[in-house]
Amino acid sequence: MDKTLDEPPTSAVFLDNCHFSQVIFNNVEKFYVPGGDITCYYTLTQHITPRRKDWVGIFRVGWKTTREYYTFMWTPFPSDLSGDSIVQQQIQFRAYYLPKDDEYYQFCYVDEEGVVRGASVPFQFRAETEDDILVVTTQGEVEEIEQQNKDLLKENKELKESCLCLQKQNLGLQEELRLAQEKMKELEGEVCFLQSGNLELRRAQELQAGEMSSAQMNLASIREQNIKLGKENQELQKGLASLRSSCEKLELEGNFLKEENKRLTEQNGCRERELQQFKEHNQEVSSEKEQLESRLKTTLDHMDQLQSQVLNQEKEMENLVRLDHDKTEQLEHLKEENRQLCITLTEQHQNHDLAKELEEKNHLFQILQRKKDEIEEKNLRLRQENNELLMRLSESPDYSAWVAVPSAQVPTRSPESADLLFGNPYNKSLETYGVNMPSVKKCPLCLEVFSDDIGPRQYEEHVRSHILDCPFCDESFQDKQVYDDHVYCHSLE
Repeated sequence: MDKTLDEPPTSAVFLDNCHFSQVIFNNVEKFYVPGGDITCYYTLTQHITPRRKDWVGIFRVGWKTTREYYTFMWTPFPSDLSGDSIVQQQIQFRAYYLPKDDEYYQFCYVDEEGVVRGASVPFQFRAETEDDILVVTTQGEVEEIEQQNKDLLKENKELKESCLCLQKQNLGLQEELRLAQEKMKELEGEVCFLQSGNLELRRAQELQAGEMSSAQMNLASIREQNIKLGKENQELQKGLASLRSSCEKLELEGNFLKEENKRLTEQNGCRERELQQFKEHNQEVSSEKEQLESRLKTTLDHMDQLQSQVLNQEKEMENLVRLDHDKTEQLEHLKEENRQLCITLTEQHQNHDLAKELEEKNHLFQILQRKKDEIEEKNLRLRQENNELLMRLSESPDYSAWVAVPSAQVPTRSPESADLLFGNPYNKSLETYGVNMPSVKKCPLCLEVFSDDIGPRQYEEHVRSHILDCPFCDESFQDKQVYDDHVYCHSLE
C-alpha cells in the first residue's frame, strides 16, 4: 500500500465533462464482504492512452468531483500497449483501506489530469444475505434515492452520447469501405487494360494452347477469390445491420454496397467471357494476374482488419446495452419500492383515522355511562322519596281512615318484589288483595280512580301498562325517558 501515500491528481471537473466509456469495469459484484481484499478488473479501450499518474478510486454514489474519493490505488502501466489494442488490467484494494459502512460505492478510473474516464456499477460492503430487501423509512432516504435516480439518468445520457461516438466511428469505417470500393474500380481499369493487351496476343493463341489449362485454373482461383470477397462483404453488412436502430443510415449504405457488389459480379462475368475469347495470349496475362492477385490479397487483409474492428465495436455495444439494462432494472426496483412506501403511508393514514373514530366512540360511551350513572342515582333518590312518602301516608290518620282495611287484609309483598315500591305487577300477588279490598279502585301509579264495575283483569292491565321492564337486566322503570336511556346504555355495551 505504499502507492496510497501520495495524494492523487484531482480536479473540480463535473460529471458533464467526463467520458465514462473509455474504461470499462468488468465482473463488479453487487456487494463485497467486509474485512477482505477486493480485486478490481477493468479494460482499457483504444480511445484512452494510459499514463503513469492514472489512478482508480472508490467513490460514494452521488459524488460531484474527483476530490470526493474514499480511497485510491495507482494503476499499473501496461507493458504491451499499441494504439488500437484493448488491454485487460486488474488492481487490488486492501481491506484496511476499504469503507466500513453499507453505503453504495463505485469504481472510477481517473487520469493524471483529474478527469474521470470510466465508472462501474454501484456496489456495497456488507455480508451477503438470501433476501436483499431495501426498506425506506425516512423522507431523507427517499430524497437520496431520487438523487440516485437523477444520477443514473445522467449516466444513461452519457452512455447514449458514447453510443453516438461509436456511430461516428462506424461512419468512418463505411468511408474506408468506400475507399476500398474505389480501389476495386481501379483494379477494374487495370483489367480493362489487360483486355486491350489480350487483343494483341491473339496471334500467339496456337502456340500457347498447352498453357490454356493453367490459365483457366488461375482464372477459377480468381473467381473463387471474388466470391469470397463478395461473401465477406455480405458478412460485414450483416454485422453492421445488427447495430441499434440509430444505425439505419449504415443499413442504407450497406444496401448501396450490395448493389455495387452485384454490379461488380456482372462485370466480372463479362470479363470472364472476354477472357475466354482471348485465350491465345494467356502467357502475358498470367503475369499480370499474379500482380492482380497480390493486390487482391492486400485488399482482403484490409477487409479482415475492418471486420475485426467492427466485431470489437459490437462487443462494446453489447456491454453498453447490458449496462443500460442493469440501470433500467435498478430504476424499476426503486420505483416499486417507492410505490410500496406510498401504500404503507396510505395504510398508516387510514389506521390513524380509524383510531381517531374509535377514540371518539369511547369518549361518547364514557359520556353516556356518566349519564347512566346519574340517572341511576336519580332513580335511587326517587325511590327513597317514594318510600318516605309512603311511610308518611301510612302514619297519617286520614289515610288510615280512608283505607279502613285491617292489617290482615293489607297486601303483602313477595320476596321477589320486596325491592319494588308497589310490588311486581306480573306476580299473582295482586290476588292477595282478596275480596276485602276497598270498593274504590285507584291506580297506585297514576292515581286514577276506577268505578266498581271494572273487572280485576282490566285493572291489572292498567297497572302493568305503567311498568317498563328492561329486556337486558332485572330492573323496572315507571318513567319512559329513564327507561329509554337505560336501554340505550345497554346497546353501547
